[in-house]
Amino acid sequence: MTDPLGAPNDDAFLADWATHSAFGAVAGTHGVDRQAASAADGEQRKWFAKLLESRGFTVHHDEIGNQFGLLELVPGAPYVLTGSHMDSQPTAGRFDGAYGVMASAYACFRTAEELRANPARAQHNLAVVNWFNEEGSRFKPSMMGSSVFTGKLALESALATPDPRGTTVAEALGAIDELGAGPVFGAGTDRSVASYAEIHVQQGRSMEEDGVTIGLVNATWAAHKFEFRVHGAQAHSGAALMADRKDALLGAARLVVAARELVDKFDEGLLHTACGELNVYPNSPVVVASEVELLLDLRSPSAEVIAAAHASLMETVARVEREDRVTIEVIAEHAWDQNPYPEAGVELAREVAEGLGLSSARVMTVAGHDSTNMKDEVPTVMLFVPSVDGVSHNLDEYTRDADLLAGIAHLTGVVTRLAGGALTA
Repeated sequence: MTDPLGAPNDDAFLADWATHSAFGAVAGTHGVDRQAASAADGEQRKWFAKLLESRGFTVHHDEIGNQFGLLELVPGAPYVLTGSHMDSQPTAGRFDGAYGVMASAYACFRTAEELRANPARAQHNLAVVNWFNEEGSRFKPSMMGSSVFTGKLALESALATPDPRGTTVAEALGAIDELGAGPVFGAGTDRSVASYAEIHVQQGRSMEEDGVTIGLVNATWAAHKFEFRVHGAQAHSGAALMADRKDALLGAARLVVAARELVDKFDEGLLHTACGELNVYPNSPVVVASEVELLLDLRSPSAEVIAAAHASLMETVARVEREDRVTIEVIAEHAWDQNPYPEAGVELAREVAEGLGLSSARVMTVAGHDSTNMKDEVPTVMLFVPSVDGVSHNLDEYTRDADLLAGIAHLTGVVTRLAGGALTA
């Protein structure tokens, strides 16, 4: 089988994709459970390393567990880095992140063949990356590996981060033998990154609805994420008088509802909100909760909307504290503004799509990606392929083979041009 562009190695990719999708597979579904530094994550990393090595790449790990495959074509030259992540949510689709890593590997395999046949065209070396803990489901925050790589998160803090059972990042990575001793790029090495490219399934439905094969990501949505802790007082759920209760779960529930109601204060599509996690103590059927931790996030294409939503949410916090006699603590928060990707990279990707006869359109990303960190450091290209019905972080997530293969063909064109000096000349 080949994709519509007739690119080589399509059968090999689809076979490897099927093999990879079996790691952490959830029985009876098409999805996976491969949380960061789990046993399934360790197994897939070992398999992926062998795939890279079979194509002449050398595999390295940095001190936060980012996995790199390096191929030197021009001794001493910087590297074009391309990749995504292979970790997943607890029960998730097999495409999110993992497709980007596998597509990057195959794009580099094809680019290497072309540049070996035309060595004068090579200005940079090639590198594939599997970023550690992009999802942030086991260890918070998300995008941990690329945040440490770009200096936005301290290594020591990341390594000491515990999962819900108290296992730290350092311990978990050590248990699967994926913890490197030092940097692979940057300080203390002679390697540097010239540019970065990432491809991902869209995780939305606009591309499918519009009949677009390649999404040219031109900006991120703004976001503001909170970790709240609501403090109340433990009491008997039957005997305690209602007027005497300081119910932490009630206070948390009011925040969850308020976040949803915030959406309706703005024009449709301007604000997305969610509460993705609640931890209740003591979580007993006959006890009024004394403490609740919850994660809540606001997302918008508009920084002004995020600011207004934040102000409204803080008003709700004050009201809930007053009316329900609880205290609400912000124990962590993480925010970023609506932020463009480099226009030169968007245009390069458009030209490649046009040359291949693939339909393309500009699209913003609502979700965060490792490229969100990388674009602040080096010239970066971010690409999407369609998601069927926009389903993501779900066992039923799906992208058609034809779109997977078209994405590899397109990424190959982008990586080949980057390796030839595009965006860095």
